[in-house]
Amino acid sequence: MSLDNLHIPYAVPTLLLAVALVFKAPTLARAWRDADVRATSLLLLLATCVFVSVTPVNIHRINEITGVPNIAAPWTYSLLTAFCATCLTMIMRWREEPSPARDRRMRRVYVIYTGIIVGLWVTFLLADVGQERIYDLDTFYANTPFMREHILLYLVAHMVSALVAAYMIGTWFSAVESRWLKAGLVCLQAGYASGLVFDVAKIVAIGARWNGVDWDFLSTKLAPPFALLDAVLVAVGFIIPQAGPPLQRWISDRRQYQRLYPLWRALRTVEPSSAQARVSRLAALDLRLLQREQHIHDAMLRLAPHYDPDLYARQYRTARVLLGDEKRARGIAGAAAIRAAVASFDGRTPRTTTGQPVIGPEITEHIEAISMAMRRRPRRAVHRPQVQSGDLAVTSNAESNR
Repeated sequence: MSLDNLHIPYAVPTLLLAVALVFKAPTLARAWRDADVRATSLLLLLATCVFVSVTPVNIHRINEITGVPNIAAPWTYSLLTAFCATCLTMIMRWREEPSPARDRRMRRVYVIYTGIIVGLWVTFLLADVGQERIYDLDTFYANTPFMREHILLYLVAHMVSALVAAYMIGTWFSAVESRWLKAGLVCLQAGYASGLVFDVAKIVAIGARWNGVDWDFLSTKLAPPFALLDAVLVAVGFIIPQAGPPLQRWISDRRQYQRLYPLWRALRTVEPSSAQARVSRLAALDLRLLQREQHIHDAMLRLAPHYDPDLYARQYRTARVLLGDEKRARGIAGAAAIRAAVASFDGRTPRTTTGQPVIGPEITEHIEAISMAMRRRPRRAVHRPQVQSGDLAVTSNAESNR
């Protein structure tokens, strides 16, 4: 089996992380001065680089391009170590308020892990590892001077970071209120648990080599899937708390934008009192929603001289009796009153009113319910003895919405 056929399990998480990094790029460009944004982007970049580097075919390519057998080992382990440091400092950012003490602890983490990365390269350069090993490097060189220390250094650093991170999360979890942050922390804990399985499997396999026993399958077969799961869960755990709230807002805005469409469509003939800036369909959703809401409220002001509160009151009483639902009754009554006001506006026949004409909160505070009531046109008039002729439309609409 060729090397190219063995990197498929790595491709999916690598692609997901790369996509997350691409989506994060605009935020980084807009808010690159924000330390949290920079740290998240760095974490995603390191996670992506780790996955790219640990792919068997890329391990071989790195060795082949540089002409140095097994140099992919310190390269990959250095990326993994930097990823661990970034994870620890990210948890500190989430857990603690900004302070000089927090900044000192974060710098201490970076200094320690920078020293570990230097140690990885020094031990590798001192070791005699002339035979390329792609799948079993850790166990094959388990008894080789300096390479033995090289392997243990990255494993211990990874294990300690997982244990410290899991401890910090465990002591903090009960105080977390945000459901998005809690979901992220659950993923992180699951990821660190997978990472510990990886570390233990590797260390046991290496210890077996020291005692002349071949348990290499623990390192070559059991450990890699847990390493993949570890990196994916940890990366996702850091993404969820930051991506979740904006996604939730986008979904809410999309729902609101669609729900307001029937009312916006009904008010299209009501020209705004002043020229409005045109917003492209490709503009941000929140901007398009804001413009739609502004158009609706501006149209309400224009319709005020044509609004008949008595019609609204009659329609509301009728719908309330027929439906028994306050929200739907408000929506149906408002829809009928707005349609009548638009017809009056189009006919240029404002009602005779005393004082300043206004559309009250019975309309302005229920525009979503009114818009939802406008989704369906009345199909037929249902005559009821207790309903006045002017209320036939709402009766039909109430029937159709049942």
